[in-house]
Amino acid sequence: MEESLKVAQGISDFGFMVIVCAVFLCLAAALMVACFKWFKSIINDMIKSNQSMVAELLTETKTQNDMLTDIAEGLRPETQLRIKNISSIYFDLAVERVCRIIKKVREENHIADREATKAKVHTLIMNMHEDRNSRFDAHSYRGKRLSSYTSPEWIEWVEQCVLSEVYAETVNNGRAYTNVQMVYDRIKIDFYHKLNQE
Repeated sequence: MEESLKVAQGISDFGFMVIVCAVFLCLAAALMVACFKWFKSIINDMIKSNQSMVAELLTETKTQNDMLTDIAEGLRPETQLRIKNISSIYFDLAVERVCRIIKKVREENHIADREATKAKVHTLIMNMHEDRNSRFDAHSYRGKRLSSYTSPEWIEWVEQCVLSEVYAETVNNGRAYTNVQMVYDRIKIDFYHKLNQE
């Protein structure tokens, strides 16, 4: 009888111990899972924040590199000298072409029709302007095409000069050349100012 009581008591004691150990193991396992999930979320958040910071740094670095390239290019005197030489060639050629336009319009057109003459002169000058811009597109300054430094109002300046010479009372090719040259000198100065203002 005593032996069976001892066995029953041992089973009850060890059963309680097993239950306590099982509960403890379950709590420990749950705590470990929670800790691992917590660490995982911390690490994921750190990785995401690092990725966003790296992306921002790359964007900022690219922006600064572009700005530094623009500044460095603008500070090089040979860059402006090269642009001035190239543009001067195109503007000087335009003076000759505009003088030919004045002569051709006087000789070939019925200039009494002022509207038709004005439309023709406008088209010819605009074509010259667009042709020059397409050639300027091959060159850049401070990250922009040279054509972005030109102005459509130049067409009006040249057009006014051409029309005043076409409708002048006396034909004087020397005066026409001087007047056209003055307009293109004004255009050059405006172009150089725009280059230095950006």
